[in-house]
Amino acid sequence: MLFELTNTSAAAPLFDGWEETLIWSCLQGVMGKIYADDAEHPASAIAVNGDFTFFAGKADISLVSCQSKQCTKQFMILVPQTEYWQEAILQYYDENAQLVSRYAIKKEPDIFDTDKLEKIAASLPTACKLSMIDQTLYETCRSQAWSADLVSQFPDPESFCTLGLGVVVCKNGVVVSGASSYSRYDGGIEIEIDAQNKASVALAEKLGYHYSHTYPAIEIRR
Repeated sequence: MLFELTNTSAAAPLFDGWEETLIWSCLQGVMGKIYADDAEHPASAIAVNGDFTFFAGKADISLVSCQSKQCTKQFMILVPQTEYWQEAILQYYDENAQLVSRYAIKKEPDIFDTDKLEKIAASLPTACKLSMIDQTLYETCRSQAWSADLVSQFPDPESFCTLGLGVVVCKNGVVVSGASSYSRYDGGIEIEIDAQNKASVALAEKLGYHYSHTYPAIEIRR
């Protein structure tokens, strides 16, 4: 049985030391949810935010089962805190699970060379224009399959404008590219540069980010 925690601090020790902004969003009550095996004294917990679920504490296959029934998405990324969680997840999902490597980026404040970034922005062709995502551009992004993920974490334009932050490139009035926040936590945002492979890491490093470490994740396709 899963309990949705209203007092997320009860599960905070289980996630202690996990440098992951999606978890911080859940623990801070900004975005996402924390579920646990007990409402007051959990031994096992999961943080669910977007397509991601993070498993912490004592590995419990019954919690994996409850999570599966609670989340019916066709695609999920499950991140185990330990090898025991990894084994439990792989055992439960069996042929629907694929073990992959993902790449964490260091959480560093004030790392950007703003002059360099401003030069990149200024080098856009004259037909292209940078625009902040507002309510109108939110709807535009949602209407196209390739750009929907720029705003899909936010259920409506108002929530995006309150919690999100994003920029698109419009060429002759048509959205052709963009960068946006996947989630928000107190003091920062998670950017939609998803370090799923080394090419993504290379792109992030060109913008000023730095690689931290590789970690295992399990992709679930139903």
